[in-house]
Amino acid sequence: MDKIKLRRWDSAEHLKTEEDIALYFEACLEEADDDAAFIAKALGNIARARGMTQLAHDTGLGRESLYKALSGDGNPSFSTILKVIKALGLKLHVETPGH
Repeated sequence: MDKIKLRRWDSAEHLKTEEDIALYFEACLEEADDDAAFIAKALGNIARARGMTQLAHDTGLGRESLYKALSGDGNPSFSTILKVIKALGLKLHVETPGH
């Protein structure tokens, strides 16, 4: 029987376009409920797709600090999350249910 070689799924590899990124982030926001770590991890995936070094430059935060904060295991402040969202060119959108 032939062996199958598997590798770990990496969402960042599939975020090629701005539309991909927007749809991914929107889906993550919907799925996360109140799981802040899930959102941080999603932003980390987007950041890796775009380039963590550029994000560090754009936010004024250290690259290693960003990796940790956006790993899903970190506990970034809300201000860090807002800086990252802005630097990635994303916007949070609020709407009432049913709209």
